[in-house]
Amino acid sequence: MSYREVIVVGAIFCAIVGLFVVLAKPPSVHSSVELIQLALTPVFLLTAVAALLNVFSTRLGHVANRVDLLSADLQREAADKEFLSAQLDVLRMRSRILDVAVVLATVGGAATCAAVLVLFLGALRNNEEAARALLFGFFGGAIVFTIAALGTFLIEMIITGHGLRDVVRQHQKTVDTNKSDPKTC
Repeated sequence: MSYREVIVVGAIFCAIVGLFVVLAKPPSVHSSVELIQLALTPVFLLTAVAALLNVFSTRLGHVANRVDLLSADLQREAADKEFLSAQLDVLRMRSRILDVAVVLATVGGAATCAAVLVLFLGALRNNEEAARALLFGFFGGAIVFTIAALGTFLIEMIITGHGLRDVVRQHQKTVDTNKSDPKTC
């Protein structure tokens, strides 16, 4: 789906929501204030999800930079090919895990937005039972997806820690080999 299609679909969706607003019985000012206060809770979650997505994209950028560096080393045959290949495998796994984390966080953010929309539409349509069930589903789903994204991120961090220790171990072997080689002393 192209950006234009997304914009068109978004505009159509906004027009439909506007139609509901026009056709619905307007709520009182007091209930509107309560509704806006209630809608702030999911907005805080949405802010946190956006911050998580920023962290995930930064980490993906670091993985991409490291892949470029290792690929250049492999092409120059500058180091142990087996070690570099293993490092590239770890980076591939990290990028896949980060992809999953991004998808989970994005679905959590979308569910949070849907919960806010249900709050507003539920207030306009005066159908509390249906709105309550939808709100519970969307906001609960947002929490579950955000927790899953954090769990996935934890896995990526553990893999990163193991990979870092492998690199340090490899550097130590190289230094030890160079110290024992009479040609380099």
